[in-house]
Amino acid sequence: MPTAILTGQPVPGSSIESELRSLGFEVRAASGAADAELLLAQVSAGERVALVDARFVGHLHSLRLGLTDPRFPLAAIPGAVTAQPEARQALTRAMARENLAVGGAPLGGAPARVRQGEGDAESLADRITAALDADGADVHRPELGSLVAAVPADPQARNEARQSVAAVDDEAVRLKSAVKARDGFVTTFFISPYSRYIARWCARRGLTPNQVTTASLITALIAAGCAATGTRGGFVAAGVLLIASFVLDCTDGQLARYSLQYSTLGAWLDATFDRAKEYAYYAGLALGAARGGDDVWALALGAMVLQTCRHVVDFSFNEANVDSTAAAANTSPTAALSDKLDSVGWTVWARRMIVLPIGERWAMIAVLTAVTTPRITFYALLVGCAFAATYTTAGRVLRSLTRKASRTDRAAKALADLADSGPLAEAVAAGLRKPARRLPGFTAPAVALLGGLAVVATAALTGFGGPWPVVAAVAYVLTSGLAVARPLKGALDWLVPPFLRAAEYGTVLVLAAKADVNGALPAAFGLVAAVAYHHYDTVYRIRGGAGAPPQWLVRTIGGHEGRTLVITVLAVLLTATQFKLALTVLAVAVALVVLVESIRFWVAAHQGGAPAVHDEGEPA
Repeated sequence: MPTAILTGQPVPGSSIESELRSLGFEVRAASGAADAELLLAQVSAGERVALVDARFVGHLHSLRLGLTDPRFPLAAIPGAVTAQPEARQALTRAMARENLAVGGAPLGGAPARVRQGEGDAESLADRITAALDADGADVHRPELGSLVAAVPADPQARNEARQSVAAVDDEAVRLKSAVKARDGFVTTFFISPYSRYIARWCARRGLTPNQVTTASLITALIAAGCAATGTRGGFVAAGVLLIASFVLDCTDGQLARYSLQYSTLGAWLDATFDRAKEYAYYAGLALGAARGGDDVWALALGAMVLQTCRHVVDFSFNEANVDSTAAAANTSPTAALSDKLDSVGWTVWARRMIVLPIGERWAMIAVLTAVTTPRITFYALLVGCAFAATYTTAGRVLRSLTRKASRTDRAAKALADLADSGPLAEAVAAGLRKPARRLPGFTAPAVALLGGLAVVATAALTGFGGPWPVVAAVAYVLTSGLAVARPLKGALDWLVPPFLRAAEYGTVLVLAAKADVNGALPAAFGLVAAVAYHHYDTVYRIRGGAGAPPQWLVRTIGGHEGRTLVITVLAVLLTATQFKLALTVLAVAVALVVLVESIRFWVAAHQGGAPAVHDEGEPA
């Protein structure tokens, strides 16, 4: 149980002790700085500890934000400071130095008057916070907005602070803060107005975000099953359940923000299940269409390929610019134009809808599923996603070309990890490292694009079983190695991972379609889904600060170039029916390897006390 140490002169009638207990703290009172240091030493090293001024006046949610957020090792608000186990040493040093500075004497001199919210100059918690700042510690200070957090210096200031507390509805602020600050049109106006109340209902019944996330997954899988029936009633039920799944998907994040239940495992489950729900629904639509005699597996696989490549563009661009000072300063003319457009109210919502975020996308899929056919649904999805991808990618290319940004080593390493190069590409890259340094800056994305186009076009324009796709795949291995032969620090090098994803997925799609045998495209769908899971997992590990998956895993599943080469060789050596079986075997093998390693990693990270994260992910 976390411990809160109350310091300073107790105030008769104060509710601070009961408020801290309601937040799960064991409360101990200290008579002075020396006593507080002694009590701090007695608290278990594996528990959170907080120092709180007994004169604190403020909203309960101020204390919740300042003292219970698991994402930050050190956090403070006026009159209170807290440390998690990994930051305990810093807090102990600051406390010892402060106690030495006051000679171990108890607090209690005449306090100086301060303005509301700034805290008493004699507040031990505030002095400890200042000492931590002086030591260079990263102390998180939550944005309180209209919430009150103060250490009044006298009865009049205390009365004014209490009036300020009474003037603001703590619960209303908490509910509002549970909703993302930036969200899509559909989510903002059609989901969040009531999903936040579902989140509060869940919190009051002790439900966790992970449980709500799981419920969302189950609902989406049932929706996919309804779509797979191929009946009009099944399609209508599927559309309704898909919307219900999305409501729960919004609720889990709102519940996490409402109750501050953030965790590494929760962030991974939320992000992973979002992809699993959407792609399982695509498969359900394809199965339902097949029951009605319409084969739309190529469209389903195409939609998954396009959507995954869109996400890789997002991930790569963000990772390339995460440490860039130019990106942070928003220095490009394109960024300036974007900011200018954002100043016009209606353009904000229009631009958010154009990119077809998950809320708009799922709403469109649900409605079209209920009132049209799977084929029409996939056509609309492909057109909408293609337009959104063109719009966002073009804007990012313009920003990259006009922004004077320099890539850091960390960004280059992240892009190299996202490239998913296997042993063949690595061997080529090692041999071309020196000559690659003399090539123009646009070489990496150019050769990645040309190599990918070559292998996909060759597979599409030649007959199934011919040798030319293998020749193109060998060339693709060479261009892939050249693309990563030097650090990916060029202005457009963030395009390398999405070009490689499109090449691999596109090759599988084309060859499965060319096989023209029943079951080949569903098998290809399974293989691409398994590989895409590996690529998403790589992103989530990098975002969580854990780095890329282990090298043995990348080598075991061959890397993108190895898998592409193997697929083209199998298409030459096997009959169409045998090729379908080979795709199925590969899908199962890759899925087993990456799932087992991924689950092992994330469970171990959660059990090992990995820092809590909350990835807002794709705008809803």
